[in-house]
Amino acid sequence: MSNFVDQAYRFGERLRRRRRAAIESLIDDAHRRRGSVRILDLGGRKAYWNIFDDAYLESRNVSITLVNPEIVAPAPESGRFVEIAGDACNLPQFADNAFEVVHSNSTIEHVGHWDNVEKFARQARRLAPAYYVQTPYYWFPVDTHVLLPLFHWLPDVVQAKIFAHTRLAAYGSSVDIGAAMRRVQDARLLDREQMAFLFPDAQIRFEWFGPLPKSLIAVRPAAE
Repeated sequence: MSNFVDQAYRFGERLRRRRRAAIESLIDDAHRRRGSVRILDLGGRKAYWNIFDDAYLESRNVSITLVNPEIVAPAPESGRFVEIAGDACNLPQFADNAFEVVHSNSTIEHVGHWDNVEKFARQARRLAPAYYVQTPYYWFPVDTHVLLPLFHWLPDVVQAKIFAHTRLAAYGSSVDIGAAMRRVQDARLLDREQMAFLFPDAQIRFEWFGPLPKSLIAVRPAAE
């Protein structure tokens, strides 16, 4: 099982590197307009940005603010990264268009019930003229969080019982039913119609795994 998890992780890394081109386009455009690029990464970690060469980020004068509910492992001191504790659904400390680009990778599905999902989307849309928001696709037949086929299509109560009575690859141990329900409700995957509703001014793209759409990406370039 550990070999399967390793392979899945390496595949995830390859997908993230494929996303680089779309993100670079937003960065390059912002740099052309302003000469520097302030990125707000909602739910991001410093390690994610290793998909870019440091020389590229330096050449575009990129600075990145990472927002997470709590700072578990602060980013090392760097002039490029600032890490703050905050709620990505409510960021009143930042004015409209305070950044050039908002970025988020596999976060919107973890913010809770639908009202929070809408709040998250509103923040992403208001805080920069350009954004890139990625999330796993509901209709992809493998649950990318637990690495099991069809798991996310099961009723919540069935998912919770599996969490409570088995050792799943992505988590490693069984839990009581209360913790199991919290795990089930931690991830709410979206479909294309929902994504288009949340981001009506974006291009909604699929990211493909062979012939199957695996992820959804909402991309809004800055208006000319």
